[in-house]
Amino acid sequence: MAVLKVIEILSNSDKSWEDATKKAVKHASKSLKNIRSVYVKEHSASVKDGEVVDFRVNLKITFEVE
Repeated sequence: MAVLKVIEILSNSDKSWEDATKKAVKHASKSLKNIRSVYVKEHSASVKDGEVVDFRVNLKITFEVE
């Protein structure tokens, strides 16, 4: 039987929501082992002078506890 844990992470990117998600997983994998899945809970963006300048994601990362 595997024990799984879920944590919530916020990430941002000036490129896209997909890039923000990839950055979050890459950063989390430095300290978490056995990441199983990612669930993107929310998307948002920052706007400045009528232009989107920052993409943000709120996501849940599921990993196996050893």
